[in-house]
Amino acid sequence: MQSDTKIHRRNTILRLGTYLLEYKFLLLFALFLTIGSNLLSLVGPMLSGYAIDAIEPGAGQVMWEQVFFYAGWMLVFYIASSVLSYGLAVLMISISRKVVYRMRRDVFHRLMELPVGYFDTHQTGDILSRISYDIDTVNTSLSNDLVQILATFITVIGAFSMMIFISPKLVLIFAFTVPLSIVLTKIITGKTRPLFRLRSRKLGELNGFVEEMISGQKTLKAYHREDYTIEKFDAKNTDAVEAYYRAEYYGSVVGPTVNFINNLSLSLVSVFGALLFLAGQMTVGNISSFILYSRKFSGPINEAANIISELQSALAAAERVFSMIDELPEPADAKAALELADVTGEVALSNVSFGYTKGDPILKNLSLTAEHGKLIAVVGTTGAGKTTLINLLMRFYDVWEGNITVDSKDITKVTRSSLRKAYAMVLQDTWLFQGSIFENIAYGKEDATLEEVIEAAKAAHIHSYITHLPKGYQTILTDEGTNISKGQKQLLTIARAMLLDAHMLILDEATSNVDTRTELQIQRAMRELMKGKTCFVIAHRLSTIQNADNILVVEHGEIVESGTHKELMDSQGVYYQLYRAQFE
Repeated sequence: MQSDTKIHRRNTILRLGTYLLEYKFLLLFALFLTIGSNLLSLVGPMLSGYAIDAIEPGAGQVMWEQVFFYAGWMLVFYIASSVLSYGLAVLMISISRKVVYRMRRDVFHRLMELPVGYFDTHQTGDILSRISYDIDTVNTSLSNDLVQILATFITVIGAFSMMIFISPKLVLIFAFTVPLSIVLTKIITGKTRPLFRLRSRKLGELNGFVEEMISGQKTLKAYHREDYTIEKFDAKNTDAVEAYYRAEYYGSVVGPTVNFINNLSLSLVSVFGALLFLAGQMTVGNISSFILYSRKFSGPINEAANIISELQSALAAAERVFSMIDELPEPADAKAALELADVTGEVALSNVSFGYTKGDPILKNLSLTAEHGKLIAVVGTTGAGKTTLINLLMRFYDVWEGNITVDSKDITKVTRSSLRKAYAMVLQDTWLFQGSIFENIAYGKEDATLEEVIEAAKAAHIHSYITHLPKGYQTILTDEGTNISKGQKQLLTIARAMLLDAHMLILDEATSNVDTRTELQIQRAMRELMKGKTCFVIAHRLSTIQNADNILVVEHGEIVESGTHKELMDSQGVYYQLYRAQFE
């Protein structure tokens, strides 16, 4: 298990490396700046020692020219080092911005490729947490922590080399303190790594809960569930805060522990350095330089220990991001898949069986035929499988058994894009984006003209309402269309569907939020607009489908009745019972 975790962590680091290597020339320049900045700063302690040795014991024995000479060069080197450090910081911010842009783009592209089933089983808030918070965590680590790690490596090597040059004997002190630091750091980080993974997961769950509660505010208030929701939020918030606290608490132990060991090594250097001075083996300037180098040697190690917790957090965040990128996309089209062209709209289902979980079928051996140009209504009780039927027609899911054809072509042997373009679809849950009314209606047809949009709006009986708005078709809809009523939102989505040059139309409870009179007007307008096209309508309000060419009654995943309204009423079967339940 531990070996698998190490392999997984190594793979995460390697994948982050592949993003960075896209900008290898910028990284090489950053490496050059890092080396230059740190080497220049390493010259300072040596010059400081020379300046101290220019001060002889006794009054008036200071060689001021040498002191100012070395002090002047120290100033030059430190200024040059600072300039290079500034350039490095700017460069790393630029690199991390490019990496994060590509990472976020890759995540969003994968989201566009994922099957509908993924969004049915994952919280929106958790998805948003990965694409925002987790990637921002990686960004912070790349722009700051990576620079510190590089600087630490160079500074430690350089300072260690200078200490050996000054006094190999004193360096032996670090043969005890450095391994002790490494062992303690490894032990602590081994325990904190899973805590950072838990922290990211709990924050994702919290975001998912908040997103759900915000989107359901009206229902929440209607049922007076504020106190209950607050309690649930407090519980999830407590879990998230506790996970955050434990990760940060145990992660913060590393820095003070290593800092204590470094201070211990500094104390030992001071004591043994004084003994070597008394023995005439070191000058005061040498001791001063060695102490400064020891600080440069131990300081970066301490800083590295402090940023280990941040690196653990970044790796945990990167794992969540990569796990989303690694999600299996919607299965590719068959190799010999054809483009569905010149569609007339004849749809047939033959012995179709399907369910969302294995062993629990929703549709069972379902067969039907929809001739082109016909209005097919699908009715039934809740959970009968009506919406599932639509999901299969659009190939949001693939059937378990049987097959579905369009114009005698098996839909698994045509491209998904051409199949879905053959349909216009209006769902019960309307979706509008922030933009003008014109843009929302013309969403599915990029080259749509204003005249075409107006024609579709008139057919959907929404044109008069739009013209009475201050900016007409250029009125901006905000927050998913919250500045208009639900019925008006549905009319806009119906107008959007009417505008498409599609050969088939699917309406899934699409007129549930408009009054009966408007609904009947829309039905008549659509029948005129959809001449020669196939239309599937799922409806609970049976009064709106009385003119359908064929009504299919679905019960327990099977078609139990089919026919016109008159035929089904005369047979006094399931449809008759449903109709009487609504109107009597």
